[in-house]
Order: sequence, then structure tokens, then C-alpha cells
Amino acid sequence: MNLYPVHAGNFKLDGGAMFGVVPKVLWSRHIEPDAFNKCNWALRCLIVETNGRLILIDTGMGNKQDEKFMQHYDRSGTTSITEAVRNAGFTPEEITDVFLTHLHFDHCGGAISRNKSNGLYEPTFKNATYWSNESHWNWATTPNPREKASFLKENILPIKESGQLQFISPGADFTTPWIEGIEVFFANGHTEAQMIPIIKLGTTKVAYMADLLPSTAHIPDAWVMGYDVRPLLTIDEKHRFLTKAAEEEWFLFLEHDFSHEICTVHHTDKGIRLNETHQFKDLF
Repeated sequence: MNLYPVHAGNFKLDGGAMFGVVPKVLWSRHIEPDAFNKCNWALRCLIVETNGRLILIDTGMGNKQDEKFMQHYDRSGTTSITEAVRNAGFTPEEITDVFLTHLHFDHCGGAISRNKSNGLYEPTFKNATYWSNESHWNWATTPNPREKASFLKENILPIKESGQLQFISPGADFTTPWIEGIEVFFANGHTEAQMIPIIKLGTTKVAYMADLLPSTAHIPDAWVMGYDVRPLLTIDEKHRFLTKAAEEEWFLFLEHDFSHEICTVHHTDKGIRLNETHQFKDLF
């Protein structure tokens, strides 16, 4: 099994929204906001090469939205997921599976592209199976007022219309086996049934943290996002997950942390805290 980071650009979000009730005087010690209180965040996807499959985890924001949308989020760097995949050494046609942790626009926007010749929306990865789960799919396609702005129908509905959509069914244990070497942790605090893939790589595990842990600054239990629909549940889920990650010395792959690609955590007298940060190239 081999892993390849896929950098699909950067964007900005309001610092207060990203840290909820945590005061700015505290979170700004870790992540510096600009004059508009916005902070830099990464759109860091991951390719897993295993048993003849090439699995892309999340797809970034994509580039099909209009200029006003892009300017609102201050996009920078690569905006095309296909370009990002090529930069990682592969072609879009080689992708066999697209694993979507959840269907917020910054995680699934690149999954669908607009055909330049006819203007229609179609899957970016034509040879891939797209993976979600039934509970989250139903949640996203009949969105609540809180999340409606994050679930864009042009990112979501064409996946099912293409016939390329498949669902993963959650089990009763801490994680659910998906394919050989990859398990899934289902988390319901940020949004309904977010899927966190945990990849067994040799003697250790690498967890793709999505929005369960947006950055190293979010490691303390109470530091959760204002975007979370069930923040108290996020606190519990994150605590259980990071406790296991600390005990088993997992590597945590950070999708949104602008400065750090990977981190580890450990137990301290103040609870679970950051242990070390790593760049991907130094580990794999």
C-alpha cells in the first residue's frame, strides 16, 4: 500500500467560525487571522494505492463555481483537482474510487465538473466508484437550514445520476471495515455520518481526519468548530478517537491545517495534546 498527498489548493474561512466559542485571544496564538478575521486553510486530499485500486479521498472545492463564490473564500494555489491528481503522478482516468468523507462543498466540490462543450455537470473521475453512506446522503440532499449553504446540489446530485454512487454501511464497532487495509470511523457531531478513513500502513495506522480534526489547534476537547451541528457530540467523538490514536501512536493526516500535514498526539496531565508534527515526505 502506498500513499500520495494531493494538494488541491488553499482557501480562507472566518476564524471565529472555525473555533466556535473559543475566544480569539486564545485561538489566534495558534493560527494568525488576516485583517478580515479570516485564516488560511488547506484543501489536502490523499491517494491510496492498494490491491490494484487507486483511491482518492476527498476532492477539494473544485473550480466550477462562479468568480464571486471563489473570491468569497479567497482561493489560492491549485484550483483543479485533476491538475492536483496529475501533480501527484497520476491521471484522472486511473482513479478507481473516490471516497467522500462528507458532502460539504470544500470536500466534494471537485467530484463533479462542468462539461465545457454542453454545460452539463458530470463526474470528474469517469472510471471511479464514488463512496458515501445512505444516512449522510439523505442528510445532504434534504439539508437543514444550518448546513444548506454547504450542501450544493450541483456537487451532489450528479453523482447519483451518473450511476457511480455506492454506499458504505456503518457497523456497531468503533470502526467499520471497508476494504482490505482501510476501516471507517463514523462521526455525527460535525455533520450526520461523516466518514473518517483509517489506513493500515505496515505496523501503524494513518487516519485522514477531515473535519473531525481540522488542525493541530483543534486537538483540545473543547476546541471545536462553530460549523459543527452537534458540538457536544463532536467533543465526545474527538476525545474517543484521539485517545485511541494516542494509545496506538497513529499518524493523523490533516486535510485543512495550512502549516502541518501530519501530526501525532499523546496523553498529558491536561488531556490529549499535540505530540509531534511531520511533513508527509519525511515519513512515507
